[in-house]
Amino acid sequence: MSSSSTLAPGLKQRHVTMLSIAGAIGAGLFIGSGHAIASAGPAAILAYIFSGTLVVLVMRMLGEMAVASPDTGSFSTYAERAMGRSAGFTIGWLYWWFWVLVIPIEAIAAAAILHAWFPSIQTWEFAIAVTGLLTLTNLFSVARYGEFEFWFAMLKVIAVLGFIALGALALVGGLPDTTVSGVVQLSHEFGGFMPNGMTAVVGAMLTTVFSFMGTEIVTIAAAESQNPSKQITRATNSVVWRMGIFYIVSVFLIISIVPWNDPMLMEVGSYQRALELMNIPHAKMIVDIVVLIAVASCLNSAIYTASRMVYSLSKRGDGPRVLQKTSASGVPFVAVLASTAVGFLTTALNYFAPNEVFSFLLASSGAVALLVYLVIAVSQLVLRKKMNASGQPIAFKMWFFPWLSYLVIACILSILVVMLILPQHRMEVIATGALTLSIVCMGAIFNARKKTVQVLDIAQTENA
Repeated sequence: MSSSSTLAPGLKQRHVTMLSIAGAIGAGLFIGSGHAIASAGPAAILAYIFSGTLVVLVMRMLGEMAVASPDTGSFSTYAERAMGRSAGFTIGWLYWWFWVLVIPIEAIAAAAILHAWFPSIQTWEFAIAVTGLLTLTNLFSVARYGEFEFWFAMLKVIAVLGFIALGALALVGGLPDTTVSGVVQLSHEFGGFMPNGMTAVVGAMLTTVFSFMGTEIVTIAAAESQNPSKQITRATNSVVWRMGIFYIVSVFLIISIVPWNDPMLMEVGSYQRALELMNIPHAKMIVDIVVLIAVASCLNSAIYTASRMVYSLSKRGDGPRVLQKTSASGVPFVAVLASTAVGFLTTALNYFAPNEVFSFLLASSGAVALLVYLVIAVSQLVLRKKMNASGQPIAFKMWFFPWLSYLVIACILSILVVMLILPQHRMEVIATGALTLSIVCMGAIFNARKKTVQVLDIAQTENA
């Protein structure tokens, strides 16, 4: 290992392209969409359209900043430039914490599937093995991570497109021994398009908005590619059709095939239930394999994203210096190992600590996605005005500035207020708020100590 602190631009164009796609396809699509449909009925598609539109706008704003100044710290760096060091420190560590918690969640999900196939091996053993394997891939080189994620993403895309093809065939009567009613008929038979009212749609919206978390990873990863600005532009421009195809089309097909009040929808997930009603053989096995790939992909990205964010924080003086050390291949190996270690610790807490402990940890990350989106929007608003004032040319622009930026900020704040009002989401906001306050306090202490050290160093230099 070298003592360098520089990342290597090891990601190829195809890696970055597929990373941008992989970030939009998670287990939430294959399983979680069933919960949204079961609560909101066919109108769940409105929740996905709204959430998807919000994410598209946020990504456009992030893309504007990232193209102008590619950085591994992404929105954390831009927050620091727009709102001061404390903002960058807080949102950076919040984001790191979010992805560190994703590590045990995805490891446990993968382990549960593998344990069902191989019951002689314990779940916790599988969880450790999967996490360890993907940690190793992240330690070798960024190109190795990119290659793994490329094939994970490719398989997920094939799975989604295959499902869409089968669903379309079912709708037009092209599948043998399969009768599909369609969304109009199903809505008429089971209480209408919005059977549980607008409140349920809003509730589903709160669930769906978090399923898009991960689309922003491409702006972090692109900093390790040969032409970051070009890669970010391409990825950001493609986010519209990615959201449309993978989520909106998929959900439309599901609500056209599966009655929203089907009790199996929440039990087995939306994709599996739709495949079962289409009489596709081995539906459970197919979905289990796809979900395993999806969670492995997410776990792989969680290790990568957490390590790069904490590396960036360290480089900017907002974290321990040791975290910025890189290997001979340009991998921040200390950051990778530290992030994974915390992930292992939270995995152990899930098995050995009281349920309340792990539940609180999960709740603490519940509103992080919205805070990240809010910080991106505010940062873009501030930095765009600064760029306009300085006459700096802007290669990639947010649409209808500043009105859409203000609208996004208002929407995010409204969602946070609604979450605070609704009992089922209130704890997430409170726990995330408590965590945010704790990080702000730690940031103040950290900066105070750093200033003290700097003053002492200056005094020693002058005395010498």
